[in-house]
Parts: sequence; C-alpha cells; structure tokens
Amino acid sequence: MAMKTLKCDLCHATVAGDTFEEWMMALQPHYRDAHADVMSDPSHGKQDRERWMVENKARFDAA
Repeated sequence: MAMKTLKCDLCHATVAGDTFEEWMMALQPHYRDAHADVMSDPSHGKQDRERWMVENKARFDAA
C-alpha cells in the first residue's frame, strides 16, 4: 500500500499515512496545535466525532 498525503480538513496543512489510522494519528498533533479551538469546543459531541471519522475515511480512501 502506498502512503497517502491528504490536506487537513480545516486548513492547507498536509499529513501522510499508509492507513487511515496512521494518517489520523499523524494529524492529531497538527489538530492540537493549529485547531485547539475545535478540539476543545464543548458543542462537538460524539456524533460530530463519528461524522468526522466517516467523512475523512472516505476522503482518505478516495485519495
């Protein structure tokens, strides 16, 4: 499997990973630094996290 590089869903930063899980783990430090407001927003609940996973897995698979 070839490594895939995708842009962050909120900005133009790019992150690479061989699998969706690796890409997501590589994205976490960027999200914590650049999008701390999103990470700590109390209005984002379990449904928002699940929707993010579905949408970004589809983006990763399509890349």
